[in-house]
Amino acid sequence: MKHITKNMRILAGLALLTLVNSLSAHDQDWTELFDGKTTDGWTKRGGEATYKVEDGTIVGTTGLGPNTFLCTEQEFGDFELEFEVKYVSEKKFNSGCQIRSKAQKQDKKGKTIDRVNGPQVEIETGPGQAGYIYGEQMSGWLSTNPKSKDKSVNSHQHFKNEEWNHYRIVAKGSRIQTWINGAQVEDLTHDQAYESHPKGFIGLQVHSTKNHGRSIAWRKIRIRETE
Repeated sequence: MKHITKNMRILAGLALLTLVNSLSAHDQDWTELFDGKTTDGWTKRGGEATYKVEDGTIVGTTGLGPNTFLCTEQEFGDFELEFEVKYVSEKKFNSGCQIRSKAQKQDKKGKTIDRVNGPQVEIETGPGQAGYIYGEQMSGWLSTNPKSKDKSVNSHQHFKNEEWNHYRIVAKGSRIQTWINGAQVEDLTHDQAYESHPKGFIGLQVHSTKNHGRSIAWRKIRIRETE
């Protein structure tokens, strides 16, 4: 009996070690896009919103001009992306996360800007359309639900207005899936969007607005490339 008990303990220990090693390898698959201290590896494009690092977060604040984006210098194709986001200002405004996006030089009232285009995962206070997919400088909504006139279809309350919200985005070929706080919001297959934007940068958007000084914060931004 003692030998059996000892063997069981050994097997249990080996199983635990295997699990720990597996979880450790899983974590190593992820790349942290934000180091919590700087915006190294990111480039601002578009308008005049500002981005700064505060208390381990990236805070974007509305400014003049068109939509503004803080974009990764690296491009990604198929991936799993996670981040947390929270509106700092009490007043509502719009934001989003660009994926597989590009930038094109455009003349805007005599000023040349980097105009971002590509799929955008909506960030919006609830009840709203957070998590649905918009085509920034493309064809408008790529998701179908926001086009409905039925509020029970075109909006939801998965986004918590006063708290940090966890986003998970999985892009695999022409399929894009999104979750907010563990609840799946979108499962979209869009061949046309994939054909035009199979790969590109990740971008944190601050939408243009006449109401300046409104802020949104991101943290724990990480990505895992998939095959």
